Amino acid sequence: MGWKAVARSSPGTSHQYQGIACQDYASYQVFEDVIVGAVADGAGSAKYAEVGSQLAVETTLKFLSDYLEKRKKSSGQKYSPPLSEEEAENLFGKTVTQVQRELSKQAVSRDCFAKDLACTLLVFIATPNWIAAMQIGDGFIAIHPENSEYELLFQPDKGEFANETAFITSPNAIKEKQIQVIEEKQKFICASTDGLEKVAIRFRDWQPFPPFFEPFEAYLRETDEPKTDYQYVDEFLNSHRLNQRTDDDKTLLLCLWE
Repeated sequence: MGWKAVARSSPGTSHQYQGIACQDYASYQVFEDVIVGAVADGAGSAKYAEVGSQLAVETTLKFLSDYLEKRKKSSGQKYSPPLSEEEAENLFGKTVTQVQRELSKQAVSRDCFAKDLACTLLVFIATPNWIAAMQIGDGFIAIHPENSEYELLFQPDKGEFANETAFITSPNAIKEKQIQVIEEKQKFICASTDGLEKVAIRFRDWQPFPPFFEPFEAYLRETDEPKTDYQYVDEFLNSHRLNQRTDDDKTLLLCLWE
């Protein structure tokens, strides 16, 4: 038993036409029964958007991985105990601060402003029995608990105007973050940037669209090595049918406990 996961991104057609690199980034780490995942979408207006999104994800994973290793040693338990709401609020607040610090250092080294590295950030820590998650900006995290239907953890932050959202570099990022802790057995987790919102979420009631998620959950159940057997995900992300519905960068971080 253990976690199966895969993280893949594909540039949007609008970026391909303009010769712009994919500005999304996603990655994860597994520690026995715990999986930590992060997804970021670089702001279209940011000069170094792709640099900011990758640095935000890598910094997040390192910071949370160090924390979880220390926590597991101190708890002495075989399985990781759930985070309380207070612990999650404190931990994710420190995560935001650490990411902002690293982005500021990068801005100094590139002689630019921190906003030139702006990105959204979606993060989760999960075991088979609980999940703690944070979201700053748009995109989505959907879960499939063992005894219920697919759930959307947060409503994407779209800001006051069209094509506007919150970014990790914002001075109000800590206040704007959304946090949730759920103590329930989890089967499947999907995190994505806003490029897939149109096909994965019913906007009329902000609910996940099951036919979008079901094939990916089945794919993870069927494959033994998602780290190398990711052709199915890539074909979907680069399909003509999908590109007709969205011209934005697209990212999928898929996780399954089996």
